[in-house]
Amino acid sequence: MKNKISSYWLCQICGWSAYCIVYSFFYLTIRTKPVPFFFHSLLIDATIGILITHLMRYVIKKGTFLAKQFYKQVLYFVGVTFLFAFLYALLAIFIEDIVLKIFGDQLKDLGFFNKVIRGSLGCFLFLTIWNLLYYIFHFVQKSQAHQMDKIRLESLVKELELKTIKSHINPHFIFNALNSIRALVDENPERARTAITELSNILRSSMHAEKIETTTLEKELSIVKDYLALELIRFEKRLNIEYDIDEDTLDQQVPPMMLQTLVENAIKHGISKQVEGGNIKIISDFKDDYHELIVQNSGQLNGSINSEGFGIASTYDRLNILFGKKATFELKNLEDRVQARIIMPVNYE
Repeated sequence: MKNKISSYWLCQICGWSAYCIVYSFFYLTIRTKPVPFFFHSLLIDATIGILITHLMRYVIKKGTFLAKQFYKQVLYFVGVTFLFAFLYALLAIFIEDIVLKIFGDQLKDLGFFNKVIRGSLGCFLFLTIWNLLYYIFHFVQKSQAHQMDKIRLESLVKELELKTIKSHINPHFIFNALNSIRALVDENPERARTAITELSNILRSSMHAEKIETTTLEKELSIVKDYLALELIRFEKRLNIEYDIDEDTLDQQVPPMMLQTLVENAIKHGISKQVEGGNIKIISDFKDDYHELIVQNSGQLNGSINSEGFGIASTYDRLNILFGKKATFELKNLEDRVQARIIMPVNYE
């Protein structure tokens, strides 16, 4: 509050000082004849101007004019400006007449009331400028505050969306992983115990992922490899895994559990539907100024792509929330396989 008051009074003092300097300059350079008590009158005008504009500001704030509808603001603006212009001229001429009566006998021929009316017109112009500056300042300040509130709201919404998406990812992953382990319990208990250990490692990593918005590709690949180790136990020779990873991309930031979700969908909708199984290939490389992440799997998309599916929908949502239009995601058929391709900005922070 103190900073605002200091800024306001600084503007008042500087503004009315400039008013005195400008009038003095013109008086000293282009005057045709001396004006009695010019500097006295100028000082009185500036002092009354500070008093009147401060009082006008009080009325504007007290009446909450800036919070009203636009057309009402215009009406109040004109009304208040004219009222205080009249008060300004009335007070200034009244005091100046007293000064002239006391210190001189050169009074103007115009009557007091006529001088007030003519003075009000000049004062109206100055107060209009003052009010315009005041309104513009508060309009800009209000717009900035509104923009900041909007940014904070969007940030909160994004945070809630991310938490919602993550809360769906982990149960979805756990459900499929437990199904893989369940298939091993009767067939090979020893391998099932190994699978449980691998699952605990994955869950530990996924719990950590809940606390962050992005992670390095290296950590994400570690989770994916644990997941695929579980699936290898279930599919055995029916699943073949390939990695084509540029080591320079390992420190790139990616949404946690996103790659794992795409790999999981590749197995669920691709490999598991092939009698002879199939191949999964994970590619990470740089393309121009972007990080390209690809998951390919054997099989073909049947019919139109279901954008409502969890894996696709969550991938679209998370990329949009974190990267906006700088990231893209596409899912399409190649000659003998399906490809999920993500393009993300390099060195995203």
